[in-house]
Amino acid sequence: MDFPGKFSDHIMPDKLHILNVSFVVNGLVERPGGTAGNIAYALSLLGEKSIILAAIGKDYAPYFQRIEGWGISYDSIRIIDSEFTAGAYITTDMSDNQITGFNPGAMKYPSLYKFDGVNPREAIAILSAGNVEDMIVYSVAYRDRGIPFIFDPAQSLPIWDNGKLATSLEGAKILISNDYELELIMDKTKFTKVDLLKRVGAIITTKAEHGSVVITSHGETQIPAVKPDGAVVDPTGAGDAYRGGLIKGLILGKDLVESARMGAVSASYAVECQGTQEYHFTINAFDARFERHFKSLRKG
Repeated sequence: MDFPGKFSDHIMPDKLHILNVSFVVNGLVERPGGTAGNIAYALSLLGEKSIILAAIGKDYAPYFQRIEGWGISYDSIRIIDSEFTAGAYITTDMSDNQITGFNPGAMKYPSLYKFDGVNPREAIAILSAGNVEDMIVYSVAYRDRGIPFIFDPAQSLPIWDNGKLATSLEGAKILISNDYELELIMDKTKFTKVDLLKRVGAIITTKAEHGSVVITSHGETQIPAVKPDGAVVDPTGAGDAYRGGLIKGLILGKDLVESARMGAVSASYAVECQGTQEYHFTINAFDARFERHFKSLRKG
């Protein structure tokens, strides 16, 4: 929702204790999102069919149609008939200030997925922000079953118990976050980067237009951001697109640096469009952008 004015013109600082304001917006645009859907979408463009582990509300039909169009089954998604799907309601003013209301809705419920029949040699998982009970339970399941997993708590970090956070990241193939989230993880767990690298295989830190950093016990490698061909329209969802490209690289057996570069290419497409599942590319176009951006680095 876009408000054709400035919030500050309608809020009196000396009346904040009795705040009661109404903003008439220019209209409402609803876009599908969610970390699971966003990452699955990026992977679908790269030829992979994910299994989404999440809960969805009674308004599931349009989203299921969308997923089906990607060639992805929705059998693994739990339907909560008493709730709406989790949603963020964002109003933005002309100064790009935002007021957001978030309804967790169906996300309050665990997805209750059973891992019977999953071959750990043919699977890789990512634990991204969602139902925290799922994130805790599934981290145990992945470790017990030998399924390599990426730990990506992101926006869920403030509600994590410090001890459970430290336990849940244990054994992850990669801990991925932005730089602020990494500081929060270290603050909550009291782990340094050296401590974390004793518990996870690698740390990847994303830094928006400044690229990302791959950190292992052997050192750090800077991954530059990939400049989009067009203008940057909306950075929302770029992190999830990055994760999709990263996972595709790992599936192909590439090393972490090359996989992170694939993540950077995927993210560059996401920022060219408004919304988190509106961009598109073919694999040939993806490969061409990758080569154009990174061939000079490889020559160097």
